[in-house]
Amino acid sequence: MAFNSRSTAFLFPGQGSQEVGMGQELASRHPAAAEVFMQGDEILGFPLSTLCWEGPAEQLNDTINTQPAILVHSIAVLRALDARALPAAAAGHSMGEFSALVCSGSMSFKHALKLVRTRGEAMKAAGERSPGRMAAVLGLDPEPVAKLCSDVQAATGEVVQLANDNCPGQLVISGSEAGMEFATEQLKEAGARRVIPLAVSIAAHSALMEPAQAQLNEAIEATPIETPAIPVIANVSAKPLSSVAEIRKELQAQLTSRVRWTETIEILRAQGIDTFIELGPKDVLTRLCTRIVGDANAIAVGDPTSLESLAA
Repeated sequence: MAFNSRSTAFLFPGQGSQEVGMGQELASRHPAAAEVFMQGDEILGFPLSTLCWEGPAEQLNDTINTQPAILVHSIAVLRALDARALPAAAAGHSMGEFSALVCSGSMSFKHALKLVRTRGEAMKAAGERSPGRMAAVLGLDPEPVAKLCSDVQAATGEVVQLANDNCPGQLVISGSEAGMEFATEQLKEAGARRVIPLAVSIAAHSALMEPAQAQLNEAIEATPIETPAIPVIANVSAKPLSSVAEIRKELQAQLTSRVRWTETIEILRAQGIDTFIELGPKDVLTRLCTRIVGDANAIAVGDPTSLESLAA
C-alpha cells in the first residue's frame, strides 16, 4: 500500500503494546532498525534489545522498561521507513507522544529515550508512594464520566478522574483505590455497560502522578527541544504543537491530564488526513482509529511483512 505523505499521519503507541519478541525480526532484516536497538542499549547502559526479544515478560512489563522498549521499537520502524518523506502530521498516545516528537525532529532519539526511562522510574516511584489503579469504562460519553469523577472527588476527597478518551464508548478512569471503588459503583448506576479493572497498580493520568510529573519536569527543562518540522497533536489539548514552549508545556502537564485521543484523530481527519499508520509492536491505535473515523485507512506497521506492504 503506497501512501501519500501529504495526507498521512504517523501514530505512536504507549504502554500496553509491548510483547516479547518485539522488533527482533525487524532488526534482523533492516540494518537501520538494528542500529536503533543497538543505540538504545548504549544510551541506557543495559541490553534492552535482549529484554525486548527474549524477555522475560515480567521485566518487559515493568513500566521502567516498557516505556523505553516501545519508544525504541517505534523509532526502529520509523528508521526502517527513513527513505520515505515525513508524514503530514504525527501523534502519540501517552508515552507515544515522545516517539511522535522524535518523528517530527523536535527531540533527538537519545534525549527522548532518556526522558521516557526517567518517566517510567518516576511513575513507578509515585505508584509505590500512592498506590492506585485504572479501569476501562464502556458505553458512556466522556464528559458525563468526567463530571461523575469530579463529583466523587469533591464528595469523598479521593482522587479519581477521566484518564483516557480512547474512542467512542471506550474510556479509562484512574485514581486511588477508594476513589475508584466509589466511581465504579456510580458509573454502573449511570448506565456503563462494563467497568473493567486494568492490570496496573499505577494511576496514570491522574493527580496521583503529580510527584512523578514534578520529577520529570526537571528533566524536560534540561532537554534540548527544537521546533517540530511537522505538527504533533497534543494529548492534553488535542491541538497542534508548533513551538518549543508549547511542547514543554504539554510534556509538563501530560502525566496528570487526560489523553484526548478521540479528539486527536478527529482533528487530524478534519485537517485532510485520510491515512493513519501506526508504528509499533501491535495495532492498538489502528483499531481505535477505525472506531473514531469510520472511513479511515488505518494500518499497523511493526514487522518486515507490514513494512513491505507499504511499498506494494
